[in-house]
Amino acid sequence: MLDPGNYLLIGLAAIAAGMVNALAGGGTLITFPMLTMVGVPAVVANVTNTVALCPGYLGATLAQWNEIRAQKKRAILYLPASIFGGIAGALLLLNTGERLFRSVVPFLILAAALLLAVSDPLRNWVLRRAAGVGADVSKMEIWGVLPVALAAVYGGYFGAGLSVIVLAVLGLVLSDSLTKLNALKQSVSLVVNVAAAVFFVFSGKVNWPAAGVMAVCALLGGVLGGKLAGKIKPVVLRWMVVSIGVIVGVIYLIRG
Repeated sequence: MLDPGNYLLIGLAAIAAGMVNALAGGGTLITFPMLTMVGVPAVVANVTNTVALCPGYLGATLAQWNEIRAQKKRAILYLPASIFGGIAGALLLLNTGERLFRSVVPFLILAAALLLAVSDPLRNWVLRRAAGVGADVSKMEIWGVLPVALAAVYGGYFGAGLSVIVLAVLGLVLSDSLTKLNALKQSVSLVVNVAAAVFFVFSGKVNWPAAGVMAVCALLGGVLGGKLAGKIKPVVLRWMVVSIGVIVGVIYLIRG
């Protein structure tokens, strides 16, 4: 059982994560280490984090609903793969022992930090590619099912950096505007996280008091982040989160 001071810390971390996700992405790199720092076991921390941050994905998806609705055929193609991949990743996590998961956590955090670091160049690449082709549906769409499913497995297992991976996959197999690709990415990320979260709900691994505090605080942070959207440069915030991720990853490596 966490004490009031610990709830305060994870609440503040969730507010920061909500703001970061609204402005730049990478909030998991703040909340997950905080949960483990206050004594929550790594697997339980990851499960709790996934459940708690789902409302943020829902809000972002609803904000782009019109663009998603215009891509019904793609949604029908990719969302089932996202569901199965998210559940597969969740199942894999629950069958990974605490000791083994803690041993791979530093590498997962460092990989997520790397993905966040290259998100701008990746987005620019997707934008250039989209500008050079028409908006017709690509014949390669069907080939995107497998990589989307593999990205979903990662998302269900850990999740940090999932949006960057999904955008990269969609940018490779689809020929369309960045706006549409970003909206489809958001819907895939939501479905992966909800599928994993629903699976986790019945696992007995969710720290519900912590998840409740984080969900409310992350929602508050998202609102604050939206209001600060024109005042803080996302690139500055992103590199701050990348730095935090690298430092935390190295600390986990040293601690073993």
